[in-house]
This record gives sequence, structure tokens and C-alpha cells, in this order.
Amino acid sequence: MSNVVYFVDIYYNLFMKIMRPKKYFEEDVTKGRIDHLIEHRIPWLLLGLLGGILSTVIISKYESVLSSDIRIAFFITIIVYLSDAVGTQTETLYVRALSSGKVINFKKYIFRESIIGLGLGLISGFIMALFASFWLKSPDIGIAVGLTMIINLTIAPILAIAIPNILYKEHADPALGAGPIATILQDLVSLMVYFLVATLLIL
Repeated sequence: MSNVVYFVDIYYNLFMKIMRPKKYFEEDVTKGRIDHLIEHRIPWLLLGLLGGILSTVIISKYESVLSSDIRIAFFITIIVYLSDAVGTQTETLYVRALSSGKVINFKKYIFRESIIGLGLGLISGFIMALFASFWLKSPDIGIAVGLTMIINLTIAPILAIAIPNILYKEHADPALGAGPIATILQDLVSLMVYFLVATLLIL
């Protein structure tokens, strides 16, 4: 656990450092110099890379769960993918709204998107729970996967809106930073939720 805390501390400090540019401006991707575009994008991607390392460390902490039933690993990809997909949809629409200068009631907007995420989670979770239960003949894994889908898809829109909103308020370009940061955070949350639920139901 100390390794996880160490990586989280590094991640947070790097995030706060990157998030404070001298001036916020929208990048012109059609006319900007290549080296300039790389310079502005690479810090966010490196932050995502560090988050990926943290994900690896987190997964290693649940070796006992995977050892008890390796079939749990079958669903990691789809659980992470669906959380990212829902988050990306929400984030794209929110960043577009920010760029257009629309006045947004943040609390109302994030609540509405969470309800949408819950609805998507119920549908996806039900389908995946049935699939896992019948395919693997394991109701426990089916329930773990289905419940994880519901939780993750409800949380995904919150992260997808909160990150661009923070960047926007800190005068950082949400179009550049929101994607890598929100994606890796969603991955981390998705994995932790999945393994925690699996630990409770299967071990």
C-alpha cells in the first residue's frame, strides 16, 4: 500500500505543476508548429503514463483475487473500456459547451449526467451479468461484473465533467488535459471498484 501512496503523491504533485500554465489559450491544431504542439501535449500524456504505472501497481495488490479465479481477468478490458467510453462522450459534450461560452449550472449538469450514466450502467450491467453468469456458469462473477458496471458508469460522467471544469477554472486548456487525465482516473477507479467488488463477492 505504501507504494500506491507514493505514486499517488507523485501523480498529484505533477498534476498540480502541469495544471498551472502562464496563460490559457485554445490551440490552433491546423496552423501550429509541430514542436510547439508536441510541447503542449506531452506533459499530459506523461501524466497519463504515470497513471498507467499506478494502475499496474494497483492490479498487483489484488493478486490473491485473481489467483482464486483467473476468470475475473476476462472482464477487465470491457469494464475499463465502457467506463472510458461513457466518460469520453460526456467529456466531449461538456468541453464543447465550455468552448461555446454557454452558461452551465454545474451541479445540475453533473447530476443529470450521473443519472444518464446510471441508466447506461443498469443496461450494460444487466447484459454483462447475464453473459458472464451463463458463459462461465458463475453467478458470483456475473453479479460482480454487473454491479461494477453500474457503479463505474455512474461515476464516469462525474470525473469526465469535474476534470475539464477544474482545468478550465485553473486557466488550463481542457481540450488538451481533460482527455488524458480523466481517462487514466477512470481506469484507476474502474479497476479498484471491480477488484473490491470481486473481493467481497468471490473471496
